[in-house]
Amino acid sequence: MINEPWKLRRFYAPAENFKTGQITLDQEQSRHLLQVLRMNEGAEVRVFDGCGREFLCRIGKVEKRRTVLEIIREISPAAAESDLDLTLAVAVLKGEKFDLIVQKSVELGVTRLWPLLTRRCDVKLRDSSRKIERWQKIAVEASKQSGRARLLEIKEPAELDFFLKNSASADLKGGRVFFAERGGEGFTRIPAQKEMIAVIGPEGGWEEEEIETARDNGFQVITLGGRILRAETAAISIAALVQHNFGDLN
Repeated sequence: MINEPWKLRRFYAPAENFKTGQITLDQEQSRHLLQVLRMNEGAEVRVFDGCGREFLCRIGKVEKRRTVLEIIREISPAAAESDLDLTLAVAVLKGEKFDLIVQKSVELGVTRLWPLLTRRCDVKLRDSSRKIERWQKIAVEASKQSGRARLLEIKEPAELDFFLKNSASADLKGGRVFFAERGGEGFTRIPAQKEMIAVIGPEGGWEEEEIETARDNGFQVITLGGRILRAETAAISIAALVQHNFGDLN
């Protein structure tokens, strides 16, 4: 008898691991299934492909480096995707602060996350590929827990000026909003839209020239009044506010 799907453990497998009637979990997902959860052949699980599809499966052959699952049927993901296509472009932060932004971006339904290098950003990315790999793993785990079946897209880190000047040609559509601690309009001046780019700055704030560059490239400068927020708090709060006003958190 099939259990209620929403109560089952969730795993991730990229689309290339899908074959007719079967899904193969990689070594990392298999290790979690076998060594951490201690699941056995015949147990039922959910598997999502990172592109929005999810399947009810039965554990077939369990090996140390891979697990073969039998597809029972396609099912609806536990969490629906937001109506808002939201790109969150955030200045890279020290330590685990950006890790937190990755995790909460998944939970809040952000479509893609674009790490930015700004003038007051005190983080030097010597090996961005290792950072992206770490962030992608965090995104997978957050997706498993939050019920999303579409993975957060994490872009290559970019210099702020390059991002501002090229965002229009980077397949990013919709309103362009630049959140600054001074000199902007109120949040309510943002027009309703279903695609949006929201830019959030570093702990040290923006330099005046960066704000002007944003304006010159068609970004609407917005200032939130009332409180001084840490950079990671600002990114999470803005994602929630935008989803509440234009997405599905309402």
